[in-house]
Amino acid sequence: MFNITEFWLFLFQISRKDFEGFKKLFHRFLQVKGPSVDWPKISRPPEESIQPYDRIKAKGLPDNITVSLNKLAVVKLNGGLGTSMGCKGPKSLISVRNENTFLDLTVQQIEHLNKTFNADVPLVLMNSFNTDEDTKKILQKYKHHRVNIHTFNQSRYPRINKESLLPIAKSMGTSGENSEAWYPPGHGDIYASFHNSGLLDKLIAEGKEYIFVSNIDNLGATVDLFILNHLMSQPADKRCEFIMEVTDKTRADVKGGTLIRYEDHLRLLEIAQVPKAHVDEFKSVTKFKIFNTNNLWISLPAIKRLQEKNSMDLEIIVNPKTLDGGLNVIQLETAVGAAIKSFNNAMGVNVPRSRFLPVKTTSDLLLVMSNLYSLDAGSLTMSKKREFPTTPHVKLGSSFTKVQEFLARFESIPDMLELDHLTVSGDVTFGKNVSLKGTVIIIANHGDRIDIPAGAMLENKIVSGNLRILDH
Repeated sequence: MFNITEFWLFLFQISRKDFEGFKKLFHRFLQVKGPSVDWPKISRPPEESIQPYDRIKAKGLPDNITVSLNKLAVVKLNGGLGTSMGCKGPKSLISVRNENTFLDLTVQQIEHLNKTFNADVPLVLMNSFNTDEDTKKILQKYKHHRVNIHTFNQSRYPRINKESLLPIAKSMGTSGENSEAWYPPGHGDIYASFHNSGLLDKLIAEGKEYIFVSNIDNLGATVDLFILNHLMSQPADKRCEFIMEVTDKTRADVKGGTLIRYEDHLRLLEIAQVPKAHVDEFKSVTKFKIFNTNNLWISLPAIKRLQEKNSMDLEIIVNPKTLDGGLNVIQLETAVGAAIKSFNNAMGVNVPRSRFLPVKTTSDLLLVMSNLYSLDAGSLTMSKKREFPTTPHVKLGSSFTKVQEFLARFESIPDMLELDHLTVSGDVTFGKNVSLKGTVIIIANHGDRIDIPAGAMLENKIVSGNLRILDH
């Protein structure tokens, strides 16, 4: 292992920019003690700082929205792997609907926008060292689409031994015994990496003024023309430099970051920053009614100004991990939304829940593959046949965790238009043309198996025990 001097010399080999970034983050980590917020100083944001979406939509659109679109670039956060869903490679390459991947749907959305409005909205992918190579190979297939695609890489930082606070890397490599030694430091790294890559300056030179940033696995995060128009129609001296899309919390979102007023600034508060004594209060749906969707609209000249002045202060998120061999490590991360306090005239927009449709698990995947949604030009919209605007609550057990296992358990995706709640646990399979309505709970105990027969209609049913359907 290294001593501290060898550590810095070793890090310096990564790249000067990564080295400087990690050094700054690590020094701040050593200096900060306790939670980064003083709880009594927290208050609700003033009403005017979070606008309802309907008020922004009511302004309508100008005839020349193409002018505004030509000042926009779409940035997708593409650093994540599909390992939590049992897939190798970038998560963006998982098929989510009709053989279309997250990346396919994104390209289709932007191409449709460019064709419809005769615009030039480029797509920018922020890759990590985990996803860059595989993503670039796939990009060849979009050569003839009407979308200019750019990529840049976020930083690569070393994981730190929790006890010694020294890096666990043995060399610069990212394979073999070193495969778990490095990590991409969260999406807050976008500002420095975007600036360092030269792409920020390139887009500004091309006349781009704003980026719309979102997670690539959020299928609800499409370019919204009303929010874009709101940004572009502000007086130059009062131009809003940062919009965070927020939406109303449900019980499923209690851990999501929320907007607060803190020392006269709008600020993002994440659960990791909350003192333990106040975690239940933070999760309260009555006190903190909204959460951050991570759909963000950010001024490019403002990013350049803040980076050049080195004045973007992002709170450190200490993410503890246990590696396969049992070693406890920490990785220091930052969140892209935490920068809201650094931008002028920043605000939140309370958007419909439909703009937050993340696919983190196969339970989410079941929803977006079902007839609850229709697909048009890469965008998913809730079926008009669904009577309720909310999605059903779906909870699939561990037998469904991996995508391949999940797909093998459905001969076809069930009709879910009238479903409210679905819980499935154990060894369960679904035949073709199954229909689920109301609340359906299917529990196969250990050693049992349940085959839901083709054409079955389950409405407000609990199914348990053993139900085998054998070919004969």
